[in-house]
Amino acid sequence: MRSKFEKISLITIGAVLGITLSLNYPAIAEKNTKPQLPLDELRTFAEVYGKIKSDYVETVEDKKLINEAINGMLTGLDPHSSFLDVEGFKDLQAGTQGEFGGLGIEVGMEDGLVKVISPIEDSPAFKAGIKSGDLIMQLDEKLVKGMSLNDAVKIMRGKPNTPIKLTVLRKGENKPLYITLTRAIIKTQSVKYKLSEPNYPYLRITQFQEHTGEDLAKAIKTLREQNKGPFKGLVLDLRNNPGGLLNAAVGVSGAFIPKDALVVYTEGRTPDAKMQLTANPANYSRGGESADYLKDLPADMKNVPMVVIVNGGSASASEIVAGALQDHKRAVIMGTQSFGKGSVQTILPMNNGTAIKLTTARYFTPNGRSIQAKGIVPDIIVEDPSNPSDAGLNLREADLSRHLSNPKEAEAPAKTEAAKPASTKEESKEKPVDFKPIEAGTKSDFQFMQAINLLKGMDIIQSGKK
Repeated sequence: MRSKFEKISLITIGAVLGITLSLNYPAIAEKNTKPQLPLDELRTFAEVYGKIKSDYVETVEDKKLINEAINGMLTGLDPHSSFLDVEGFKDLQAGTQGEFGGLGIEVGMEDGLVKVISPIEDSPAFKAGIKSGDLIMQLDEKLVKGMSLNDAVKIMRGKPNTPIKLTVLRKGENKPLYITLTRAIIKTQSVKYKLSEPNYPYLRITQFQEHTGEDLAKAIKTLREQNKGPFKGLVLDLRNNPGGLLNAAVGVSGAFIPKDALVVYTEGRTPDAKMQLTANPANYSRGGESADYLKDLPADMKNVPMVVIVNGGSASASEIVAGALQDHKRAVIMGTQSFGKGSVQTILPMNNGTAIKLTTARYFTPNGRSIQAKGIVPDIIVEDPSNPSDAGLNLREADLSRHLSNPKEAEAPAKTEAAKPASTKEESKEKPVDFKPIEAGTKSDFQFMQAINLLKGMDIIQSGKK
C-alpha cells in the first residue's frame, strides 16, 4: 500500500504532466513526437509539494499551492508572462473594451516591487502625478515585497470611490513620495483629437483597444469637416501609451500607409506565432473588406506630412505603429526613446475560467528591426522640459529582470540602480505631491509645439532650453 506522501506525489506529477502537455500541445502536434519530460525535476516538485502539505506551519489549500506554482512558472520566464485567475481574466477582458476599475496604471514587477510602465491618461494615477519608472513599495500599510504582481494589482483595483495610499520611490527624489489616490471606474477614451490650429489636427491614442481603429477613422473624418478641407500636417501622439491589441495597431498604421503594406511581422516557435500583418482589413477589421472602417478615409491621408510623438512610456502596440511609419518613411518620429517591448503575449483561456498570458513571439518592424529591449529611437530627439527624467532615467524594458534579449542588437547597458528607501526618521515623513498635468496638444505642451513647428518648416528646440 502506498504511503500518503507517495499518493500526493503521483497526483501532483499527474497534474503537472497534464499542464505541460496542454501548454505544449500545438508544438507536439506540429512535430508529432513525444516531449522529453523532466522526470527528475518533476519528482523534486512533488517532493517539495509533499513537504509543504505535511510540514508547513499552517495548512495550505491544494488550489493555492497549484495556482502559485503555475504563477511562479510563468513569471519566472519573462516580465510579461503571468497566470490570470478568474477575476484577473475578467478584468483583462474589461480593460480591452475600455472600462475597468482601479487606479489606471500599467505595471510590471521588478526585484519584488511594482514598477509603473505607464499611467493611463485621465486616470486617478495620471492626475496624481504617477510617472513611468516609479517604484511602488507599499500599498496602504502592506509592503509589496513578497507579493505576486497579481496580488498587488488586486489591492490597487479595490472598490471604486475608496482611497489607497501609495509609497513611491522615484529617481531623483531622496525621500519616498506618499500619494493618496481614490479608486475609480477607469473609462479610457482611446482616441482624442482636436484642431489646435487650422490645417494641423492633433490625434492622440491613449491605449489600443477593440474599437481604436474605428474611432481613429471617425476622428479624422470629423476633423476634416471642422477644417473644411485637406490638412497641411498632422500630429499623432503616442506618448505614455502602454499598448494594447495588435489588430488595433495594424488598423491605425493602415490609416496612413498604402493598403497591403507590411506593418509588422512576428516570429515564434509555433505556426500561429509566425505572422505577417499587412494594412489589409483582414488583419484589422473583424468583418474583413465588408466592414473596412478605413475605406472611406480621404486619399490624401496616405501622404499628408506627419509627426509621431513618443516617449519612454510608449510601449508595445505604440512601438509597432511608430516603427511601421518610420520604416515606410511615412512620418517623422519625434520625442524620446520608447519603452522597448518587442514581444507578443497571447491570452490562452483554461477550462476552469482562468487563463495564462504567455509570451509567444517577438515582433519586428517592416525593415526587420527588433524593438525588444531597445525601443524606437526618434528621428529627432526632443525632450520634455516638464518631465526631465524622460530623457533617460525612466524605466524601460531593458531594465526589467528576465527580459527577452534582442536577437538583432547587443543588449543595452543596465541603467543605474533605483533610488533606495529613506532610512532616517526625518526622511520618512510624508511628502505630498503637487502635480498638475500639462494638457497635451496645447501651447503649453512643449513637444507638441515642436512637432507643429517642424510641420510648418520652422526651427525646433530639442531640449526645452534656448
